[in-house]
Amino acid sequence: MAEAARIAPTLEAPTWIIADAQTAARGRRGRAWQSPSGNFAATLVYKPNCTAQQAGLRSFMAAIALFEALAMSVDRTKLSLKWPNDVLLNDGKVAGILLESAGSGPYVDWLAIGFGVNLVEVPDGIKGAAFAPVSLLGEGGAPTEPMKFLARLAADFATQEAKLWEFDFGMIRDDWLRRAARLGEVITARTARDTITGRFETIDVDGNLVLMTADGLQAIPAADVYF
Repeated sequence: MAEAARIAPTLEAPTWIIADAQTAARGRRGRAWQSPSGNFAATLVYKPNCTAQQAGLRSFMAAIALFEALAMSVDRTKLSLKWPNDVLLNDGKVAGILLESAGSGPYVDWLAIGFGVNLVEVPDGIKGAAFAPVSLLGEGGAPTEPMKFLARLAADFATQEAKLWEFDFGMIRDDWLRRAARLGEVITARTARDTITGRFETIDVDGNLVLMTADGLQAIPAADVYF
């Protein structure tokens, strides 16, 4: 992600960056992220000609592409998408997505989408995680080399981007919901200030998590989700 931010102003075309190893990996909200050798760490940086809000919706598009790339190596019925941007395998976290962008006008100057996938190994020293990390190989998936995985992911992402331009977010939203973990079940969302429990109804047209609570429907723009 740091390299993506460095080169973004000079780019003329979408560019993928892949790391064999990382020394300062990070996840959402600045959390530490480990990427042992053999796992997948890559970032797509490009200029999508969209607003910041539209850029944020691309996290759902990225999640679908990541799901489909993983489904080439493991039974897809074992995979699910956790709002807002994790992929679960047998209810453990196998992959995550991080979005960063920059721009001072109505449109973002660039968007970077980072993907981290435990292809072969579970990072050490992760304790107390809401969703225990798992690896693709450890859960019975086929051995997958990072560069081959990148080829799949890049193709799947290009497909999703084309769908977004052709059919708008409605189709992406429907596709994401079909892969959603615990849709229709009671879950908990923890924001910076509140803990909200309710039935997972949907995501709305802005990508907000929508829960049916004791006080009615509530749309949540940002939170950590727990089952």
